[in-house]
Amino acid sequence: MAVLQMQRISICALKHDRKAILEKLQSMGMIEMHQVAQDEAGFEKMDTQSAKSSFEKRVQITENALDVLNQYTPEKKSMFASLEGNELIDKKTMEAAAAKQEAVMEVAGLLIADHKKIAEAQAEIVKRNTQIEALTPWMSLEVAMNYPGTKKTAMLLGTMAAETTLEMIYGKLAEDHPEIEAVDISVISQDKDAVYLSVFCMKDQAADVENTLRTAGFSRPVVSTEQIPAKQKEELEEQIRQIEQTIADIRGEIISYAEDREELKIIGDYYRMRAEKYEVLGTLPQSRRTFIISGYAAKEAIPAIQKGIGDAYDCVIDVEELKEDEEPPVILKNNGFSESVEGVLESYGLPHKGEIDPTAIMSFFYVFFFGMMLSDAAYGAIIAIVCLIVLKKFPRMSAGMRKSMKMFMYCGISTMVWGILFGGYFGDVVDVVSSTFFGKELTIKPLWFAPLNDPMRLLIYSMAFGLVHLFVGLGIKGYMLLKDGKVLDFFCDIVLWYIFLIGLILMLLPSEIFASIAQTKIVFPAAFVTLSKALAIIGALGLLLMSGRSSKNPALRLALGAYDIYNITGWLSDVLSYSRLLALGLATGVIASVVNQMGSMLGKSVFGVILFIVVFIVGHAMNLAINLLGAYVHTNRLQFVEFFGKFYEGGGKPFEPFHAETKYVDIKEEK
Repeated sequence: MAVLQMQRISICALKHDRKAILEKLQSMGMIEMHQVAQDEAGFEKMDTQSAKSSFEKRVQITENALDVLNQYTPEKKSMFASLEGNELIDKKTMEAAAAKQEAVMEVAGLLIADHKKIAEAQAEIVKRNTQIEALTPWMSLEVAMNYPGTKKTAMLLGTMAAETTLEMIYGKLAEDHPEIEAVDISVISQDKDAVYLSVFCMKDQAADVENTLRTAGFSRPVVSTEQIPAKQKEELEEQIRQIEQTIADIRGEIISYAEDREELKIIGDYYRMRAEKYEVLGTLPQSRRTFIISGYAAKEAIPAIQKGIGDAYDCVIDVEELKEDEEPPVILKNNGFSESVEGVLESYGLPHKGEIDPTAIMSFFYVFFFGMMLSDAAYGAIIAIVCLIVLKKFPRMSAGMRKSMKMFMYCGISTMVWGILFGGYFGDVVDVVSSTFFGKELTIKPLWFAPLNDPMRLLIYSMAFGLVHLFVGLGIKGYMLLKDGKVLDFFCDIVLWYIFLIGLILMLLPSEIFASIAQTKIVFPAAFVTLSKALAIIGALGLLLMSGRSSKNPALRLALGAYDIYNITGWLSDVLSYSRLLALGLATGVIASVVNQMGSMLGKSVFGVILFIVVFIVGHAMNLAINLLGAYVHTNRLQFVEFFGKFYEGGGKPFEPFHAETKYVDIKEEK
C-alpha cells in the first residue's frame, strides 16, 4: 500500500562517455527522462531527428520483411504464444547480430524486392486473364481481329444488344442505305449481354455500313489481335504459365530466407532501441565537453544508479527532493497479493500527488466480492488451477498479464471458498447425478447456507458487506484529511457522517421494514433506541450546521448543509448497489442447476449419460464464461463507483522509464 517516493536525479558527465552512459541507463530502466536545463548558457541540444528517422525507417524495413516471411512461410506458434513473452537473449547475442546488421538489412531488402516482383507478376497474370476473357466470345473467328480485309472488301467486328437479330440488322441497312447490297453479317457468338458480329462489305461502303450499325447500337470490340483469337489465347495462357513458374521460383527464394527470421527480429529491436536512444539524445543539453541528463527516479533506485553510473564514469550525480508544485510519475509497490489488482487501479487512474495507494485495501474487497458473485466451488477450483498452471508454465509472460493471472487465481480461490460456504459444486450436480444415475440422492450440505433456499438472507449480508466497504472508503478519506492536518474537515465531513449513518442504521434494525426483509425481529433496549435516535439527530444537526462552513452567509450555509444531508439518498443508492452480489451469486447457481436438469432429461440410460456429459461440458463452460465476465465487470464497478467515489480521484501519471523498448526479444539485465 505504497506509492514510491520519487526524486529528481541529474547527471553531468563528459561528452565522450555519452553513448556508454545512455546505453547503461537504457539497460537499467530506472529513470524517466525529464530535462530541466533547457536554456542554460553554453548548452545546446543536438539535432538527432535525421538519425532517429533513419533508424525508424530501418525498423519499418525489418517489419515489412518479417511480414513477407510470415505471408509465404508462416512462423509456427502455439496457441499460447501470447503468454510466452519475448525471447530472452544476452547482450553478446545482440552485439553479434548488430555486427552483421548490414547483411541482415540486405536480406530484408531482397525479401521486400521479391515480394514486389511477385505482386507485379500477379498483376501481369490478371492483365492476361482479362485479355483472355475479352477474346473468349471471338474464339470461333478464323481470322485475326484486326484483319484488314481484301483489296475490295472490309471486315467490321463489333457487338450489339443481346436481343438484336440478323433480320433487324439487315432491315436497318435496307432502310438507311437501300443501294448497299453486298453485305454479309455473321454471328460469332452470343451471351446474355451482347451478340458478337462479323460484318463483311465493300471497302468503299464500309463507312456507311458502320455508321448505320452504330445508330443501332453497334460498337467495336475493346480488344484487337494480330492473330486468330484461338491462337492468341494459347500464347496468353503460355505466358501465364511462365509467369506462374517465375512466381513459384521467387516464392521458393523467399522461403529459403526463413532461417533469417530471428536475426531480422533482433536487428529490428536493435534499431528500435537506437531510435529511442537518439530521441532522448536530442533532448539532452550539451556543451563542448559535457552533457546533462535529468529525470525522475524512485528513491530506492538511486543507490543502484549511483553505483552503475557514478562508480563507472567521471560524472557528477545530483539528487534533490521534488518541489511543492511538481507532479512526479507514479510507481506502485505492494505485496504479492495486492499487486495482482494494480491493473484494476491503473485502469481507473493512478493516485496523484498527495493521495494514498488504495490497492492493498481494494485487493481484499475485490477478491472477496468476486468470489461471492461467482460462488461455485468447482468453478473457483477450475479458475485457480488453470491460472496457477499458466503462471508456472509461462514465467516470461508480460508483467501486466502476470498480474491479471495472479488476480484471477486469487479470485478463483475466493470463489472456491464461497462455493463451499454456499454448497455450490457445478450448481447441484451432486444431487442430480446421484438421484438420476444411482437412484439415491446425495447432497453436500453448505458450510453456511444455500442462497437459493434463503435469498433474503444473502441480500442482508450483501448490503452489510457493502456498508462495511463504504465505511472503509469514508475512513480512508478521513485518514487523508488527518494526514494533511485538516482536523476540522475530518470532524465535519467524516465523523459527523459516521454518527449520522450509524444512528440511522441502529434505528432501522429494530424496525418492521427490516424485520420483513430479514425474516427476523431485532429488539433493542429502550436506552439503545434512544441512543440511536440521538446519534441520528446529532449527526444531522452537525451536518446541517457545518457542511456549508465555507460560506459566511447563514442562509446559504444552512442550504448547503441541507443539501449535504440530502446526500443520504446517494448512500442508500450505493448500499442497494451491493444487491448485485445477490443477483450474480444466484444467477450462477440457477443457470448451473438448469444445465444439470437439462442434461438429466433422458434419465438413466446410455443416451442419458451421453446427453448429460455433452450438456454438462457445454452448459457449464458457457455459464462459467458468462458469469466470470459478469463478476469481473461488476466487481470493478463496485470499486470504481461506490468505493473510490468516497475518497479517490486518481489521475496520476504512470512512470515511463527510459529503457529498451523491444518487440521480439528481451535482453538480460545486468545485475
